[in-house]
Amino acid sequence: MPINRVLGVVLVVAGIVLLVMGLQATDSIGEKVHEGVTGRYTDSTTWYIVGGIAAIVGGGLLAMLRGGGKSLGSA
Repeated sequence: MPINRVLGVVLVVAGIVLLVMGLQATDSIGEKVHEGVTGRYTDSTTWYIVGGIAAIVGGGLLAMLRGGGKSLGSA
């Protein structure tokens, strides 16, 4: 399996974890209070969500990319 495909899959998994963490943070009491006062999520929650989406998209593209990457089993 080419290394770029492995890195892509790892990025997708990490992106899913970040996205889930960000979406769970939106349900916290502190986040709801902050959103009620300011009308937006905290910066950290926003970065979790944006970073998760970016990692999923980037990892998906990297995993689908056909390139001249080395294989994990090759020397």
